[in-house]
Amino acid sequence: MNKIINGIQQIGIGVADAKEVFNWYRVHLGFDILVFEDEATADLMVAYTGGKPVARFAMLSLNMSGGGGLEIWQAKNKEPRAGSFPVQLGDLGINVMKIRSRAIHRAHARLKLLNLQLLTDVVRTPEGRFHFYFRDPWENIVEVVSDTYVYSDRDKISGGVLGVVTGVKDMDLSLRFYREVLGYDTMVYDLEGAFPGFSGLPGAAHRFRRVLLRHSQKAVGGFGELFGPSEIELLQVLDREPLKVYRDRHWGDLGYIHLCFDISGMQQLSEDCSQLGYPFTVDSRESFDMGEASGHFGYVEDPDGTLIEFVETHRVPIFKPLGLSINLKKRDPGRPLPKWMVNALKLRKISS
Repeated sequence: MNKIINGIQQIGIGVADAKEVFNWYRVHLGFDILVFEDEATADLMVAYTGGKPVARFAMLSLNMSGGGGLEIWQAKNKEPRAGSFPVQLGDLGINVMKIRSRAIHRAHARLKLLNLQLLTDVVRTPEGRFHFYFRDPWENIVEVVSDTYVYSDRDKISGGVLGVVTGVKDMDLSLRFYREVLGYDTMVYDLEGAFPGFSGLPGAAHRFRRVLLRHSQKAVGGFGELFGPSEIELLQVLDREPLKVYRDRHWGDLGYIHLCFDISGMQQLSEDCSQLGYPFTVDSRESFDMGEASGHFGYVEDPDGTLIEFVETHRVPIFKPLGLSINLKKRDPGRPLPKWMVNALKLRKISS
């Protein structure tokens, strides 16, 4: 089977209290579909957890307006650690989560009422879109970007995950990875300098090379239409030595721990990644279970060690009391699921 990348499935966030974080994003940013919640031990991730398996509790939430979800990840047998230094723009790893909004000024006004740390006003990106940045209550930086794409729930003022801002050390090397491995073949801009629009963000005064990437092809297959188009912004700081965001810490500690793509054709993807010099560092090989959901997952590292997860979804739960689920193993991976079937996920909406 040829590989198909259907879009960003989720961004992983290491937290101290998963239910608290889930409820905040549910109430304030519309991530109210609880796809699963599961307790297990992350046996396959020992290379990234100090050589010892970590027991964890995870919740996967979606926003049906369209976009990727949140995998909210809480270690159960250790205290998750914050970084020993404040992360600045351009540090190596995921700096910022991007979410889409069809009503950017209303979103800004609503978040302002929460007394959050709004890092910028609503200003324009180099491309000309409106956007702003804020810190969530757990110190994660979030960028809200004006975007017209919508899958469902048109009344929501904010949607799901649009992408990330990732710090890199060698832009040209990273461009090859994100183009050839992940298919981000459209360069929206490639700029160098100081950017007034960063004012208010940590490390904003430095000079950067800043590249925004998107896919030229529309997302296909399974849940591709729900996840929608995505973007990756690569950021190389030019006048200081960047630090690794997870220096002296482990996967699952506090902050953005990985970026996950929904895919089909895991075997072909694994072979392609190896040929490009980015072999899988983790591979579940067989179907794994996360509560009622199941699939096949693998991880690679980008050139700076940022973790990229791939998930080939086999089964998605819909309504537990009746045992209803979507089985994707029996479907053509190149065809989107019918919209009525995807909208059945709304049966998993958490209202309070």
